[in-house]
Amino acid sequence: MKKQIVCGGAPSAIGPYSQAILANGMLFVSGQMGLDVKTNEIPEDISSQTRQVLENVKAIIAEAGGGMDNVVKCSVFLKDMNEFAEMNSVYGEFFSEPYPARVTVEAARLPKDVKVEIEAIAVL
Repeated sequence: MKKQIVCGGAPSAIGPYSQAILANGMLFVSGQMGLDVKTNEIPEDISSQTRQVLENVKAIIAEAGGGMDNVVKCSVFLKDMNEFAEMNSVYGEFFSEPYPARVTVEAARLPKDVKVEIEAIAVL
């Protein structure tokens, strides 16, 4: 059985998908961008975007009853791999050991031309 997670503290889905789906104790969080739902703005720099992305992920996981320590896997999509170090520095502020498994890839283009998008899988 699956349950849709809807969180007002993160951007709403803008297409035929859910912010997250909880199924059999696993939470699948859709790719999040750095849109601040309070201001409806996306920060300019990669560090600020990464921070907002992870705040959005954190809000969705909290809505499902978990925390960032429940994350077991992240997929990171960067517009420019040259910004990896800045993204990685902020990313490290949100996780502790044992760190989630992760893949990071450069993407030619992301929604709304953001610099970073991150999806997550958590076990609750």
